[in-house]
This record gives sequence, structure tokens and C-alpha cells, in this order.
Amino acid sequence: MSMTTTHRYFLATKKALAAITGWLTALLLIIMTALVIYQVFTRYVLNSPADFTEELSRYMLIWTGFIGGAYAFVTRQHIALLLFRNNLPFEKKRYVMVFTDLIVFAFALLVIVIGGTQLAISAAGDPSALLGIPRGLVYAVAPIAGVFIAITQIINMWESWTGNVLLEEEEDD
Repeated sequence: MSMTTTHRYFLATKKALAAITGWLTALLLIIMTALVIYQVFTRYVLNSPADFTEELSRYMLIWTGFIGGAYAFVTRQHIALLLFRNNLPFEKKRYVMVFTDLIVFAFALLVIVIGGTQLAISAAGDPSALLGIPRGLVYAVAPIAGVFIAITQIINMWESWTGNVLLEEEEDD
């Protein structure tokens, strides 16, 4: 099958987003797991708990949730109710999928990117309790993940409209 320029560009973008969000989520989970193990070790073996690990683990959980959510949209593995959509003919299914992708795009752009940016900016001068880092740094993950989701939803709308699911095509080759 011959690929158009748009097809190649969207495929490369989607593969890059999948790699970035997948590896970043895995890295965050590994670090968070190590921090929790270290916390348990210092608390029960050394009888002197490392206080910073609790706060840092909580912040990493926030980052993991946002970046992992973006990964779910990139790979189209997010939770969805498919019973209604899958029973429609392709033409009607296409409109439902594009409409759904458009709603997610609008939410990502308006709430996660714009609202998340406003939240991060407003919390920039507020230091965290134990680490002393600006809370804005913690909340900065929202607009980052929102941009990933918004870009993904543009590609997903194209996929929904054309019927070309990019990452599945690569696995079949």
C-alpha cells in the first residue's frame, strides 16, 4: 500500500508520541517503586523514615497518571464503551468516532492544556511542604500531557475519518 505524506507524517508522530509517553511512564513507575521500597526500608529496618520519599512518590504518581493517560490515547487503549459504536455501519461509525475524538480534543485543549497551564502558573510561587520545590513544577505535567493528547486526537480524528489505524498497520507489516 502506498503511503501519502500525511500518512507518513502522522505515523511517525504517533510512533514518537507512543515511545516518549510509554518510556516516560515506565521510568516514572520504576523510580516511584524504588522510592517506596526505600521508604519501607528506612522506616522498618533503619527506624528512621525518609520523609521526602512520600511527597516525591505522590508527585510522581500524579505525573504517571497524566503521562500514562496520554499514552492510553496515543495507543487507543483508553477505556471506551464500544457496544453502540461497533454495531454501526462504517459511515455512521466514522461520524461517531470523529465526534468523540473532537470532544476529547476540545477537553484536552481547553481543560488540560489551558486550565493546567493556569494552575501551574498560579502555583509556581507555592513551595511544596518537604521538598521545597514549586508546586507549579508538579502541575506542569497537565499541559504537557494535554499537548500530547491534543496532537494525538488530531491524528485520531484523521484515523477515524479515513479508517487507517496507524500503529496497528505497523504491527501487521
